[in-house]
Amino acid sequence: MSDLHAIPAKPEREYCSTSEAAQMLGVSLGTVQQMVENGLLEAWKTAGGHRRIRIGSVEDYLKRRSSGGGVVPTIGMLRVLVAEDDRILQRLYAHTFETWGLPIEMRLVESGFDGLLEIGRQQPDLLISDLVMPGLDGFAMISKLRSDPKLAEMDIIVVTGLSADDIAERGGLPDDVTIYGKPVPFKELKGYIQARLAQFQRHGRAAG
Repeated sequence: MSDLHAIPAKPEREYCSTSEAAQMLGVSLGTVQQMVENGLLEAWKTAGGHRRIRIGSVEDYLKRRSSGGGVVPTIGMLRVLVAEDDRILQRLYAHTFETWGLPIEMRLVESGFDGLLEIGRQQPDLLISDLVMPGLDGFAMISKLRSDPKLAEMDIIVVTGLSADDIAERGGLPDDVTIYGKPVPFKELKGYIQARLAQFQRHGRAAG
């Protein structure tokens, strides 16, 4: 008779894939890779060249990020918040930013109200916002943000289908807000982001 009790229990996994770590952290694959390179996550590569990340280091990072109400800075990364309610454009932003391979930590929100909440939790270095959104629109959100001196250093880019006359009729936007028309000008956005990253490198400091 076989001794079933002699079979050892399956050990708990210690490592996960890059995509699993990205899902746990709520960031992109590129962000996880950059976190590994910056020593924020422990990882190794298999003989086949696949990266394996220690689950414990992901859990430790999440604990540090959530403890004490503070945010652990993501070294060398540009924190970008995109406020856009169109699901297709959300996916386009996420996919395009991913293909750039730049150290970007991107978050998405669907309204101005959600944008204010997210910025209250963690201030981004750059806000990219639509203007026409449900609930609190981009005009109201940006007005609120620019009235707070603590957020003065946060860059704001607007990507909108509204014309210059439409924007003026709705009260306009602050002079320091960069305005682009739709379709989303990813070439210009990439150049803007690369310039900001170069700025961080020159100053030898973490993003934000």
